[in-house]
Amino acid sequence: MSERKPNLRTVRELTPTLQYRTIHGYRRAYRIAGSGPAILLIHGIGDNSTTWSTVQTALAQRFTVIAPDLLGHGKSDKPRADYSVAAYANGMRDLLSVLGIDTVTVVGHSLGGGVAMQFAYQFPQLVDRLILVGAGGVTKDVNIALRVASLPMGTEALALLRLPLVLPALQLVGRLGGAMFGSTGAGRDIPDMLRILADLPEPTASSAFARTLRAVVDWRGQVVTMLDRCYLTQSVPVQLIWGSGDSVIPVGHAEMAHAAMPGSQLEIFPGSGHFPFHDDPDRFVEVVEKFIDGTQPAVYDQEYLRTLLRTGIEESALSGPADTRVAVLDAMGADERSAT
Repeated sequence: MSERKPNLRTVRELTPTLQYRTIHGYRRAYRIAGSGPAILLIHGIGDNSTTWSTVQTALAQRFTVIAPDLLGHGKSDKPRADYSVAAYANGMRDLLSVLGIDTVTVVGHSLGGGVAMQFAYQFPQLVDRLILVGAGGVTKDVNIALRVASLPMGTEALALLRLPLVLPALQLVGRLGGAMFGSTGAGRDIPDMLRILADLPEPTASSAFARTLRAVVDWRGQVVTMLDRCYLTQSVPVQLIWGSGDSVIPVGHAEMAHAAMPGSQLEIFPGSGHFPFHDDPDRFVEVVEKFIDGTQPAVYDQEYLRTLLRTGIEESALSGPADTRVAVLDAMGADERSAT
């Protein structure tokens, strides 16, 4: 990793500043820092842009780094609105347009990974590269807690967090669980889960969380998956970053996505959980910078995308171990496949 020695003159511009823009009548919050080629950091469900504080300043030494609060999250407005993945992708397009940014390297974590994939699908002309971090939307499997939370009784139970002592009690249980699991992936994830949970008692925040969750998860698992369209990323450099001990989106999803995305690069952080950029921020920055330095920005080619759409995906287009290829095709609902 290149040595960083920002002088005093540049320290201020490297520190993310919270700014606001009103788009379609709703206030959108975002944190921005640095200069140079643009990187868009998209957080996960219930989270906010501060989750990137471990890496945003470091990345800002070479790039313009924009970390928005998705609508319904953080400091952004929380209206009764469309919280689908497609709507979030539209919101990212609109924010970049307002900021005068033409193309970006898109980094998405968890739900933000699904938004990043949808953004690349809807607006391929805006995408230089795609980096997915513990991303949702690979296949239907997801943590049982999110399935339960998506049920009517599960989301309504969020109102209980507003009762005295309920949240502190959950936080105490979480700390005990963290001590029990130690530095394993699950143990590493607990503090972040408690941090996200602490923001949900506010009524508009819990309502937005419920609407967002129900748009992507039901009792059977994730509703929106990317495997049927991820072959379209053949024209885009793709980096996958996962924690080996991710307790929310298992590392097996990374292997499936890697097999389904020809040419993608896969980096697994041993022992890390769902937030590898928290567990090892220096390595995360190094991987991102190395990936950007080692790849050329995607060139938008409408005719090539049209050809891909007409051709679709075949088993021969998949890379990776045979058992992973089979799992990918099963997850896509393939009826036939050749013997492996």
